[in-house]
Amino acid sequence: MSERSHTDSPFSGKIVGILLAVALFSFGAIMVLAGWAPELRDRNVAGAHPFSTSALGYNGFVQFLEDQGYPVEISRLERTLEEADWGVLVVTLPPWGAAKALEDFESGRTTLLVLPKWTGMPDPLNKTRQKDTRFTNARSLNDLLEVLALNAEIGRIDVPEAMDTPFGSMALRPDVKMQVLRGSGLEPIVSVGDDALLAWAPDAGMYILSDPDMINTFGLSRIENARFAVLMMDYLRHNEDEPIIFDATLHGFVRSENLLQMVFDIPFLGATLTALAAAFLLGWAALIRFGPSLKEGRAIAFGKQALADNSAGLITMARRETRMAPGYLHMIRRRVSREIGAPKTLSEAQLVALFDRLGPDEESGKRFTDMASGLRGPAANREDLMNKARELFRWRKGIIGRSMNERK
Repeated sequence: MSERSHTDSPFSGKIVGILLAVALFSFGAIMVLAGWAPELRDRNVAGAHPFSTSALGYNGFVQFLEDQGYPVEISRLERTLEEADWGVLVVTLPPWGAAKALEDFESGRTTLLVLPKWTGMPDPLNKTRQKDTRFTNARSLNDLLEVLALNAEIGRIDVPEAMDTPFGSMALRPDVKMQVLRGSGLEPIVSVGDDALLAWAPDAGMYILSDPDMINTFGLSRIENARFAVLMMDYLRHNEDEPIIFDATLHGFVRSENLLQMVFDIPFLGATLTALAAAFLLGWAALIRFGPSLKEGRAIAFGKQALADNSAGLITMARRETRMAPGYLHMIRRRVSREIGAPKTLSEAQLVALFDRLGPDEESGKRFTDMASGLRGPAANREDLMNKARELFRWRKGIIGRSMNERK
């Protein structure tokens, strides 16, 4: 039984590659989850917010506008409430917790503020559905209007048969009661007697929709309400290209602009991909490299080898390599003559005849005369010179080897 060599590696290259692939995949998965974990949670939870498909939610209105070809988006960035940019901002207020966020609220966009009317809780068996809905306390709504510096109060009246609007007479149908605004600091746009369903608040610089049943999922189930909702958005927009932005930050759906998400988003995506490609190439170069790294040598080295290399470089630069054939033939002839002890009185013809009698090249079968004929003039090219010179060099080695054996 043979012993296993102590130099054998316990891991094959295939196993190492698999381990590296698993490690890289795991690292990438951790980074993705760290950056996008908040984005992966389900946002369709019952409530009066733009992601909810429940009866009190506004996602039905978002989808309805998208189906009609309107440019719609849901914003999760807090700066959207402060930017003075292009677009109609729709702020749907939650029943609680909005007062503090709106204390210094001044939007630079055309803004529609939708007041809350209902409150409830998600169904424990189905978080996307509402349970136990009831009217929001009117006192808390009046406190909210006071925070917004609006000289108005909430009223709930019986639903009228029809009302005059800028879009004609319409029979709007909110659930149970119609929630309206009463106050002297408002400019009614859709009036219900002395009250207002939709009004412009000059002091706050925004439009206010008092009854959310005009745009929530339950209210849109009535055709006249859906028609009013679309006409209202057309009334607020300056042209058909203006986007409609629903704010979701007041409902807790705030997206933090972390570094991981930023590097994989425009305009930094190109630089990130370039950096990853460079890291991959560096890793690949390190993977296929073997042996110690080469040390930087002298610019001009010492010794015979450096002299030979420099001479060869000069000959190459001068393009005189092919003209070295006669000189090489003369050098080999002199060396062989000296190594075999040939008399110096021999003429060139006699010396060539002597070389022929020493025997042919073992591989090519050529004698000295045949090989010398190809080297008496310049070679055709560099490869031709190398082949002929190598052939003559091999013949010389063979001759010297045979001569040494004969002496023994």
